[in-house]
Amino acid sequence: MNNSLKSSVPTDREVILGILNNSEDILNKLYKAYYPMALQFILNNNGDEDDAKDVYQETIIVLYNKIKAGDFELSSKLKTYIYSVCRRTWLKKLSQNSKKAGSITDYEEVFAVEEDVEQHEEKDAAFVKMQSALEHLGEPCKTIIQDFYIHNMSMQDICEKFGYTNTDNAKTQKYKCLQRLKKIFFQP
Repeated sequence: MNNSLKSSVPTDREVILGILNNSEDILNKLYKAYYPMALQFILNNNGDEDDAKDVYQETIIVLYNKIKAGDFELSSKLKTYIYSVCRRTWLKKLSQNSKKAGSITDYEEVFAVEEDVEQHEEKDAAFVKMQSALEHLGEPCKTIIQDFYIHNMSMQDICEKFGYTNTDNAKTQKYKCLQRLKKIFFQP
């Protein structure tokens, strides 16, 4: 019994690899695996079966396009991600149709995903700003910061790379660089 369940619900990894490899089989399994969850949510929140089909189709397209674009990062279970996208899509449709979007019958787990999505968008914006700040930082600070925080180099390696007499001097320089970076980053 457990085996048949496994074959009907693909793993998150199978879904991602399947979509990347244009697997129709995986798309069909994905569609069947989580549709009942989307249907239940929409039926519980002022929708009907046609609404559920539309929203679920849009959700799968969003997921498909994100995976194909190569910018899909799964920070939760795929099921939770799909539920979250369905929920956001349906709430948007409800507000556009000015139906009562009042009390939404919901899974609690989705709030964490919604926060994840918002945080991810905020992080993206901050990352772009940080890249710009790094560009304005100049050398050797830019390289020291990148080596330590992005390339995970040790202070010993940085010390040797830049010719500092000891790691304490390298740490002091890194600290000064961070202070300068903060000033640039937090400029209005």
